[in-house]
Amino acid sequence: MNSHLSIGIIGLPNVGKSTLFNALLKRQAALVANYPFATIEPNVGIVDVPDERIELLCQYVRNDNPRTDKQIPEKVVPSVIKFYDIAGLVKGASQGEGLGNEFLGHIREVDAIAHVVRDFEDPNVIRAGSIDPINDSQVVSTELILSDLQIIEKVISNLEKDVKVSKTPESSRKLEVAQKIKAFLDKGLLPTDSDFSENEKEISKSLNLLSTKPVIYVLNVSEDKLKEKSNQTAVLGPNNNENTIRICAKIEADLASFDEKERVDYLSVLGIKEAGLDKLIKKCYQLLDLECYFTMKPKEVHSWTIKKGLRAPQAAGKVHTDFERGFISAEVISFEVLKTVESYKKAKEKGLVRLEGKQYVVRDGDVIFFNFSV
Repeated sequence: MNSHLSIGIIGLPNVGKSTLFNALLKRQAALVANYPFATIEPNVGIVDVPDERIELLCQYVRNDNPRTDKQIPEKVVPSVIKFYDIAGLVKGASQGEGLGNEFLGHIREVDAIAHVVRDFEDPNVIRAGSIDPINDSQVVSTELILSDLQIIEKVISNLEKDVKVSKTPESSRKLEVAQKIKAFLDKGLLPTDSDFSENEKEISKSLNLLSTKPVIYVLNVSEDKLKEKSNQTAVLGPNNNENTIRICAKIEADLASFDEKERVDYLSVLGIKEAGLDKLIKKCYQLLDLECYFTMKPKEVHSWTIKKGLRAPQAAGKVHTDFERGFISAEVISFEVLKTVESYKKAKEKGLVRLEGKQYVVRDGDVIFFNFSV
């Protein structure tokens, strides 16, 4: 995985991608204009992952270091997501229409896709697609499929040559996966995780195809629709709405200009429990099977993003390669347990900090101190 999780915001022109992106950055970082291709180059922004545990950990560090002239902790590093605001896609992009292959090339660089679909009416905003969210989402999906069909045929041809020459099990497995993907694409279908074994998923990922990237469908609705109690949405994509969220990009843009108290008050007035962008970020983590653990000391409180199921030495390697290479043990306490005493020193005194070895599987919310020797 890259040092930063990366998400590409895609969709037809004028569906609210740049408005959403601006809200993510909490500033007007992308050009928002009422015409197709207002975004020519992908705007890139690093966004903090909302996590109330970070501020509490900072307080616990201060509790353990009450007498000092220094700022404690000296540094706070939250987990982050890199978002790409990518130019609007149009029908025929796989054949070079609109920004064509340039657009598709940008999508290949990201870990996952946030596919924004318009489900609001505004006579002042030109509509590039139909008035049907399902049809609009299928236009984009079809272009991804058509683009990948061109690539997978070349991949299969090259792999067939490799198999004849090398006859290795790896080449044969890769060819089988490529052929399996092509079978889905030939039917106009996006392959999903459930269609592949864990080994096949890894091989599929190495092919770097657009149609096999994890997708979150972001249904951009009007303020009135968002306040409706029903969460029913158009069925977008192959997962029966499992990866579909409803947001109002306009509300998110308003929220971006508020401080924390104003945000809470505004959401309360609207009758909304959680900001759409927070839901999007959490859904990204869920979709990619990610979680966070923490390191805390006076110099730095740091949140580290890892794949679920990672063992302690590999998690230590996220901090520094020496930590993994010379791993001895990990002193571990869950955030929820630490929260009961509000002090790492007190937690150690009470015997709440556990000593774990190389086989320990790190869990979301673990606070860890690594012991190592190189």
